[in-house]
Amino acid sequence: MIDQNDIEYLSKERFEKLQEELKFLSNECRKKIAERLEYAKSLGDLSENAEYQQAKDDQTANEMRVAELGDILQRAEIIQKSSADVVKVGIKVVAKKSEAKAEKSGVCEFLIVGPEEADPMANKISHESPIGRALLGKKKGEEVNVFTPKGAVYYKILDIL
Repeated sequence: MIDQNDIEYLSKERFEKLQEELKFLSNECRKKIAERLEYAKSLGDLSENAEYQQAKDDQTANEMRVAELGDILQRAEIIQKSSADVVKVGIKVVAKKSEAKAEKSGVCEFLIVGPEEADPMANKISHESPIGRALLGKKKGEEVNVFTPKGAVYYKILDIL
C-alpha cells in the first residue's frame, strides 16, 4: 500500500501523457539508442569513441527517465473533479492576496495540483508548495499566512470551486 505522502496526484490527461512518454522511451528510444550503440561499436576503439560515449550517456538518461516515469505512474492517483467545501487537490481556489507591506493586493485563482503538473505561470500550484500547503484543508472565508523570501503574504479564501 502506498503511503499518503507518496501519492502522486495527476489529472487524467497528465496521467495519459506520462503513459505515452513511458511507452515511447521504453520502445522507440531504446531501439534507436541500441542502434546508435551498435554503430558506434563498429567504429572500433571505444575508449576514444565520442559517438559511443554520447550514446551511452543518452542511454543512461533514457533509463533514468523510464524509471522515474514508472515510479510516478505506480504511485499515481487520478484527481477526481468534485465540489468541495474545503481546499484539496483538484480544487480551484479564489483568494484575495495582500502582502504584509500592502504594496500588492488582488484576487488570485489557484488550481491545486500534484508536483508533476505544477505550473505557477498557469496558476497551477502544487499541494506541496508553501501556498498549496497553507490552503489545504481550509474553508471559504478562512485566512492563511504564507512566508515567502519577499516576506509574509496573506490570503483570504473567497471561493472554492
